[in-house]
Amino acid sequence: MSTATDRIRAVFADAGCSGWLHARRCSDDEATLSVHGEERVVLASVYKLPLFLAFCAEVDAGRIDPRSELRIEPSECTPGSTGIATMRDPVTMSRRDIAASMMIVSDNAAADVLLGEIGTVAVHDMLARLGLEHTNIVGGTADMYRRLIEETDSHTTVEAFKALTDNDAAWSVSAYDPAFTSATTAEEMTRLLATVWAGDVLSAEQTGFVRHVMRSQIWPHRIAAAFPYRGVSVAGKTGTIGIIRNEVAVVEFPGEHPVAVAVFTRAARAEPSLPLVDAAIGEAARIAVTELRAPLPA
Repeated sequence: MSTATDRIRAVFADAGCSGWLHARRCSDDEATLSVHGEERVVLASVYKLPLFLAFCAEVDAGRIDPRSELRIEPSECTPGSTGIATMRDPVTMSRRDIAASMMIVSDNAAADVLLGEIGTVAVHDMLARLGLEHTNIVGGTADMYRRLIEETDSHTTVEAFKALTDNDAAWSVSAYDPAFTSATTAEEMTRLLATVWAGDVLSAEQTGFVRHVMRSQIWPHRIAAAFPYRGVSVAGKTGTIGIIRNEVAVVEFPGEHPVAVAVFTRAARAEPSLPLVDAAIGEAARIAVTELRAPLPA
């Protein structure tokens, strides 16, 4: 009989992508499953998760008032198809609502506003405290977009992304290389999620905020699609750029130990829509989580 890891590898192969996966039962570091989970991979918008946790840590430390407000001019923000960048008029939001928008709809503008508020040093300090040696944040979305425009010899972000979808052009961009962009390993992401869910990173209030916001993510087409069951919670964060499609999440069945799962992929083709790869992320997560499910003690 094929093993769970064999089935996961077959899922990635059938979808036409390379895949990296790690899963762990949140209550037991020994209960894990890995498919190249120790190799470094591109974070894409999953970088917003460490940024979000660093923001919450700054709130716990009293250095940020989460209810304090910022006035933001959308036309001056990082482009994006969701959130603040889609608005026409100036908006005023609390800092915690900006953080929530960054996570729930993967708001690029909100992420760069928050990164400008707390700085990459705060994020790196938090990662170091947690012993995540292979996770690194290299600037925000605006920084990555600037590099993309230069590397694709484009004039605008729209042109750069159009270039990335050209299968006949062999673009080699830093956004696809974990040596030059924000990167991690699937194992470190599940370790981070398990530590957060255990309440070992933030205060009880901020831990609750993180769980609520991640459970509110709107994207249903990857890990959440694999668990369409009443009472099952999927708290996740997606990441997408060009051929890169990712998601990390904590899956919670009623009466069972939560399972953290991280799936990172790199597609063979560059179409802007790759539903087979999205579905593969969900199916790979389903296989891994099913393997690790266990009831809570009576």
